Order: sequence, then C-alpha cells, then structure tokens
Amino acid sequence: MIKNTLVAKIWSFCDTLRDDGVSYGDYLEQITYLLFLKMADEYSKPPFNRNFNIPQNCDWQYFLNHPLDGLTLDYVNALNALSKSGKMLSKIFTGAQNKIHDPYKLKKLIELLDEDNWVSESVDIKGDIYENLLQKSAESSGAGQYFTPRSIIKAIVECIDPKPLETISDPTCGTGGFFLGAIEYLNKNYQEELSIKQNKEFLQFKTFHGWDIVPSTARLCLMNLFLHGIGDLKESPEIDVIDSLIEPPKEKVKIVLANPPFGKSSTYTITNDEKLAKQEAYIYRDDFWTTTSNKQLCFVQHIINMLDSDGRAAIVLPDNVLFEGGAGEIIRKKLLEETNLHTILRLPTGIFYANGVKCNVLFLEKQKTIKRALTDAIWFYDYRTNVHHTLKKHSLQFKHLEPFVKCYHSKDREQTAETWSEKNINGRFRKYSYSELIARDKTNFDITWLKDNSLVDLDSLPEPEILAQEIVDSLESVLNSFREVVRSLSKNDNLLND
Repeated sequence: MIKNTLVAKIWSFCDTLRDDGVSYGDYLEQITYLLFLKMADEYSKPPFNRNFNIPQNCDWQYFLNHPLDGLTLDYVNALNALSKSGKMLSKIFTGAQNKIHDPYKLKKLIELLDEDNWVSESVDIKGDIYENLLQKSAESSGAGQYFTPRSIIKAIVECIDPKPLETISDPTCGTGGFFLGAIEYLNKNYQEELSIKQNKEFLQFKTFHGWDIVPSTARLCLMNLFLHGIGDLKESPEIDVIDSLIEPPKEKVKIVLANPPFGKSSTYTITNDEKLAKQEAYIYRDDFWTTTSNKQLCFVQHIINMLDSDGRAAIVLPDNVLFEGGAGEIIRKKLLEETNLHTILRLPTGIFYANGVKCNVLFLEKQKTIKRALTDAIWFYDYRTNVHHTLKKHSLQFKHLEPFVKCYHSKDREQTAETWSEKNINGRFRKYSYSELIARDKTNFDITWLKDNSLVDLDSLPEPEILAQEIVDSLESVLNSFREVVRSLSKNDNLLND
C-alpha cells in the first residue's frame, strides 16, 4: 500500500510538468538526482551519521530551504558541481541537466520527495517504488528497448541459477532489469551464504558489471541498483557508459544475461579481417568469428567472448538471428561447435512495448572440455504457437513460463523427456539433434512443429483486439526484416564502389 500510494503521488506530478515539455524520461532523471540527494541527507543524520562529502550548496537541505528566487540557477550550478565530485556522485550526475525550469514546480517536486523517509523503508520497498516508476515511464513513452518484461527476466534467472561469488554481466544493461532479477533470486535462495560478510560485500561491489551507450539510461541503472542494496553512496558497481562492442572484454565472467536492442542499425561493421578493418566504418575484433553489421549477431559473438571457460549465458534475440544467411549461418554453426547451445525458448508476440517483436531466448554454456561439437542437441520450447498475450488485458506472467522452467530444470538434461511425441503432437518441448540441425538449410534454427489452430479453425480465432495486434506485429516484423536487407544491400554496394 505504501509503495502504490507513493508511486501514484510522485507520478501524478509528471502530468503537471508535461505542459512544460518535460518528458517521462526527463522526469525520471530529475527524480533520480533529487532522490539521491534526499537519501544522502537521511544517511547523514543519526543513527547513521555518514559523511558523503556533498559539495557546499548542493545538499538536500540547501534546496529544501531555498527560496523560489534563484532556485533553478543554483540547482543547475549544483548539478555541475556534483558531476565533478568523483566516484558515485560523478557517475550519477555526469552530464546532468535541469529540465524543470519553473522554480515553483521544481520546489514542489523537492517537497513531494521530502514527505517520505526513504532510508527507513526496506530495500524491497525502495527498489519496488523505483521499479514502478521505471515501468510507468516505459509504458508511457514506449521505451521498450530499455524494459525487458519482468516475467521473462524471472524465468531466465530461475533457469540460469546464479550463485554467490559468481560475476554477472550485461553488455546492454538498460535500467538493470536482469541485475535486479539476479539480486532477488540470490536474496531468496542464498540467504545463509549472503549473511557471510565476504559474500555480501562481493554482491554489493563486485558481482555486477554493465554497459550502456546512453548516459541517462546508465544513470537509471546505477540508481536502480543502489536502491536495491547494491553499492553505496560512495562506491558504485561497474556500470560503464560506452558501446561494449568497441573492444574485446577485459575480464571473463561466469554469467551473461542480455537483451540486445532490437531493430537498431549499426553505424559501423565489426570484422575479423585486418585488411577490411583499415577501411572507414569498420572495427577490428580478432576474437569475432565473422564480419557483420547486424548488432544482434555482433552481440552474440561478443557475449561468447565475455564468458569464462565454464560460463553460461541467456540472450534474448529476434527471429532473424535464427534463420538469417551469411554471417548468421556462420555464427549458428560456430555456436553448435564451440558452445553447448542446449535450449531455445520461443516467445510470443504482444509482450514488448515495441510492436512487431518476435524473439527467443538462447541458453548456452562454455565448457572446458573441447570435442568435435559441444552441442549434442538443442531443446526447443515453443511458447508462441497458439499463445496470445497483450500488454494490458492478458499480459505475460511468470506463471505462464513456469512449465518451461520446470522442463529446463530436469535433473539430467540428457535424460529429459520430450513433451512432444507422435501421440502428443501438441507437446511444446522437443529436442533436435546436432545432425538434424546441421543438415537444415543454412543451419536454420527457426523451427516449429505445432499446428497453428487459428489458421484452420475459425471457432478458435482470438479476440479481435488480439488478432489486430498480431497483424500489426507481423507487418512490423516483416518491415524490420526488409530494412535489414536494404541496409545489407546498401553496404555491399558501397564495398563494390570502393
């Protein structure tokens, strides 16, 4: 109740600021700056009495007691000073700008945040409040590229089973959804282990490393982690504002959880060809398997190189990664040979804020033992065919993915029983051997075996709203595929002209 009331109260003020041109994202950023100062102020008082070296005329009490006259100018000066203060302060406030130019409304927001004591609330409540604000921003602005559905994150983390003292990375971390899923899982399943000081400190400061190319998004991730008990007001986890594809990973990690941005065309091509790399708009990576400008294919290769010799990963990827020829075919064959790509979860449409998204989750492991092909078989779980979800009326919940998690967690994957058989043709869990996969045209992983009932049975057609949304999704998916083809042809023409 406290959480919902506070979220409603803070978010309702956003409508007032919208008239002044303050977007949902801008509003969330301003809350982040002010909330950080508010919590630093609370920690500076008994019983904590902690000093965070907030610069003069930049602390919470200064702005809480500041008259309207000169408030916005002093706030801008404070943001600039805080950005130069080092450590966690610099990471939160680097590039910070004031977007609330009306001093009365800025003062109102400060007073609104001051009505509650944030430090006294539990980590769960603080984190949930901030997560709710992030979700509202995603819903309102359509910023789906930053927001992976939490039901999918929970299912993925349940499958990956992170443990204390394991490092977890996300090369496109967004607001930190996968990290939060891992934190929740660790706190729930390893309470006794995390009570040990060494393990707790490792979780706070060394477990997570993320990258995001957008400074404002990385800032939201830092604040999100902080409110969930990761880092503190002086030291932060490693969240870097950089394109993680630019250079090979400096350190190997045990776990990678990632949802690389869909539909984003790259301004450069990454290649393992030294001669090609000398040309403009090419980046050389000798650890890549092949040359490509497709960001999803680049991230697949990058993630494999991030993993330790016994590391594991779960990657959310669009359908084109499963069937695209050229670089896609090369990468799929390499995945079969050099990793144990053991499971693919096929997800339905209507679950992301962006339309036209058909995606899958690839689960794979690196192994120390090298044999001819590390992948013996891929288990496919089809949670797409005859499945209908919408964001509001029939949203995807964790309970819908629990049957998949149960199949995934069979004690011995090699002895796992398929739910599909000739007698049960509607089974959603089916295995395809290495020989079957490698024999498919272009080593195509875009596999389905279930009959789509809506195509043949008029009585089983979904509701008109769902059907209309699926048509939109399909059309946009086709358009996205054509855009990729056009970009590829354009790049080939440029190479020929050179």
